[in-house]
Amino acid sequence: MTRAERDSPPTRRDAAPSHTEPRGLVGYAEISRRPLHILIFLLPIIIAYEIGSLLYLRDASGIEMQTIRARRLLAIFFETFGVGGLHVPAIVILVVFFLWHLMKRDRWRVHWRVIGGMGAESIAWTAPLLVLALLVFALPGSSANGAALAATNGLVEASWQVRLTISLGAGLYEELLFRLLAITMLHLLLVDVLKLSDRMGKILAVGISALAFALYHDLHLRMPFDQAPEFFFYLATGVYLGIIFLMRGFGIVVAVHALYDIVVLLSPSSG
Repeated sequence: MTRAERDSPPTRRDAAPSHTEPRGLVGYAEISRRPLHILIFLLPIIIAYEIGSLLYLRDASGIEMQTIRARRLLAIFFETFGVGGLHVPAIVILVVFFLWHLMKRDRWRVHWRVIGGMGAESIAWTAPLLVLALLVFALPGSSANGAALAATNGLVEASWQVRLTISLGAGLYEELLFRLLAITMLHLLLVDVLKLSDRMGKILAVGISALAFALYHDLHLRMPFDQAPEFFFYLATGVYLGIIFLMRGFGIVVAVHALYDIVVLLSPSSG
């Protein structure tokens, strides 16, 4: 949420509600960023991951065998405030966007064509990321491919159900941590506290979050220049996803991240 969105004047309680909706591409771009539509769009991903984590990421005794590091970090954060539980991060997403919708006083009408358009748009945004990956994979000495990603996450022998669940969770919780939380909080600090311009605040917020995203993805990274292709890929991916987040919102960027991971982790080369 940028400063412009936070500073916009609230709608008057006694104002007559508008029954007209923006149309065309401008209308789609505006409606697809509304919290209700983001929530409806992400709901299948949230449900699929939470069910998949219960069925495929736990052993017979219910002990968690695999999870998303970003989700674990978020869970630890909430536990420090006395809020613990298996599904707390998912519940937080649902509550935040539900309350955001109430605060905006938006209508409860769901534009299903917009939801479908968000899915198609996510596929379109995923294509350049896949092209970038193909270019980086082809560099000499690069190990940043599906097999390497699966090995890094301990998924070499995992079933497709486990890989699919991990892909959905990575898209959801890594974007929650590195885009929604990190960029929003960094922008707040840089613009509202340090009084930088809105543009500079966005540039620095995206850059810092992208650097954190790159370091997060390679636990074995000691000196970035020893693994330059991988480091560049994760850094460029973080910048790319940050730009999508600022331009198109949280729903689209989650789907793009999840789709990319699904293609990579479920490709034959990762098995």
